[in-house]
Amino acid sequence: MSNLDDAILRHVNDPKYRPVKPKVICKKLGLDDDDFSKVKRAVKFLIKKGKLAYGPSHLVCPITSSHPAAEVGEAPTRRESSKHVVGTFRRAAAGFGFVRPEGTPASVGRDADIFVPANATGDAANGDTVRLRLSSKPGRKGKLEGRVIDVVERANSRFVGTYLVKDGAGLVQIDGKVFTSPVYVGDPGAKGAQTDDKVVIDMVRFPSQVRGGEGVIVDILGQRGQPGVDTLSVVHEFGLPGEFDDASLEDSREQAEKFDESIGGRRKDLTDETIVTIDPATARDFDDAISLEKLENGHWMLGVHIADVSHFVQPKSALDREAKDRATSVYLPDEVIPMLPEIISNNLASLQPDKIRYAMTARIEFSPEGQRIATDVYKSAIKSCRRFTYEEVDGFLADRSLWKTKLKAPVHALLGNMHELAMMLRGRRMKQGSLELSMPELSIDLNSDGQVTGAHLEENTESHQIIEEFMLAANVAVAEMLFDKGLLFLRRIHGSPGKLKSLNEFVKELELQAESLESRFALQDLLNSVKGDSRERAVNYAVLRSMQRATYSPEEEGHFALASDCYCHFTSPIRRYPDLTIHRLIDAVNRGKPPEQHLDDLLALGDHCSDRERRATEAERELKKVKLLHYLEDKVGTKFEGIITGVESFGLFVMGTQLPGLCPYQRAVRRLL
Repeated sequence: MSNLDDAILRHVNDPKYRPVKPKVICKKLGLDDDDFSKVKRAVKFLIKKGKLAYGPSHLVCPITSSHPAAEVGEAPTRRESSKHVVGTFRRAAAGFGFVRPEGTPASVGRDADIFVPANATGDAANGDTVRLRLSSKPGRKGKLEGRVIDVVERANSRFVGTYLVKDGAGLVQIDGKVFTSPVYVGDPGAKGAQTDDKVVIDMVRFPSQVRGGEGVIVDILGQRGQPGVDTLSVVHEFGLPGEFDDASLEDSREQAEKFDESIGGRRKDLTDETIVTIDPATARDFDDAISLEKLENGHWMLGVHIADVSHFVQPKSALDREAKDRATSVYLPDEVIPMLPEIISNNLASLQPDKIRYAMTARIEFSPEGQRIATDVYKSAIKSCRRFTYEEVDGFLADRSLWKTKLKAPVHALLGNMHELAMMLRGRRMKQGSLELSMPELSIDLNSDGQVTGAHLEENTESHQIIEEFMLAANVAVAEMLFDKGLLFLRRIHGSPGKLKSLNEFVKELELQAESLESRFALQDLLNSVKGDSRERAVNYAVLRSMQRATYSPEEEGHFALASDCYCHFTSPIRRYPDLTIHRLIDAVNRGKPPEQHLDDLLALGDHCSDRERRATEAERELKKVKLLHYLEDKVGTKFEGIITGVESFGLFVMGTQLPGLCPYQRAVRRLL
């Protein structure tokens, strides 16, 4: 038990203590606001262990003789000791919802969720932390049911919608499908809003089954359909971060002034090595570079050089607080919302060609057959001698002789060796049962005015696969190195599929022969059997929908899809905060000063980073849908070829062949109506 746990227990068990919320406990202990998340996680941990309890309105209470949990020795979980459960509420379009109890491990599937009937959701909104009263009888399909009796904490109070006037009253139809009825916002023309304006409202009273919602307009984004309004709408709807605060920008400028490309004693000088980067043509930041040589004994020595963001982003600095809060960069079709200011992400930390840049280097030795022999990770200084695009590398692989005059001999040899080793590693990974879904990324085509001209699928060519294999190899090697040292760290975990029954039924309907799909090898055989088949996309989407979401957690769970027992993210610290934590941990170990580690802190950080990643993914997906629908507005009646990839009660999922996309886009359609 940590010192913080002890301090909380002493405070709560003091005879003069009166139940308060975790934020008040944080202040009473004399801690800063920055420590609140630690206190909140510690309280959850102590409640899970039965040492504390939640009272009404999420107040923290001591375990006393009058509390049910005190009647047994090692107190049971809240679900067993009380009829009340606190958790995160998710509302479905039909009105009912589910609550994920607090403290549920990330690796647990949806079986832990508690069903909440539509008439028992109260005014809870999607993402709210709520308190449930559990039903004494099992509900549908034997699942636990509950009724929302208290909203402990709102996930969001601001929403984006379309302004309209009805019966002399100003209303806003909130985007999405969670709030079915318009929200009252007062007199027509409030704040100068016009019909069909996209607006931001602050919800004063949340809607429920017995009363409508009420809000106030706080911002007018512009007329629906105007360039940029759709992006602004999604940014506000998902609460994406805006401009960086003054403190973090000042911190960035100070880092820029200090940086002089000098190479310190603890940093290995690799500037004479042949090192290259391979990225998309539109990339602005380069966070990974590669070197590779064949040793005299026939072994391979792979160098994966990752931008040393930790040099510029010091723990508890203004930059660190901002990066931690954002946790990830957000890649929208027409803009990037970075995790770090551009002076760091696109300049100081970016591994630009012909410039000395600081890196964290993972040296990985492989046998001639691609078996990993040894791993060494340390701070370095590199100078990339060539920036390649994926298209250039594909051209090289198509005809290497044409590139002999374009490239210096060491660079030409490097690309050839990279391809040889990467394909070897890829083959070994597939033999271990790693899954490869044929799910090309959808890219929106925009003109100079930001208007959609179409869409296409990004092809996963061999140039992409080379970088993918080396990044995966580095992530696995680093994770296993940290595990072997007995350290706690943020892993990237991915549980086994949770919807295999539905997947089996779907596969049978397509008249495909498949054994039990319990193992990854059976899934691998299924995916291989439909390559080049008209059913390929449908099967790949069905397999994807059966999968759990990958998350960040210190739990010792493996990564199902990658067939790895130990995996972490190490290779993208410019755009992912978990990678930055791995870099800091490695450096601390190399300096002989491993940090004091607390499981509850890492669990809290993993939850936060997973939530931020989910928000970014959903925002990106939503904006792509909206932009495609705007593009299709004037094409009613036009025929497009498509492949049905799924059938549900509400309609079909269709992947267009000329214009990729999934339909129906119910949530996005509501924006346009």
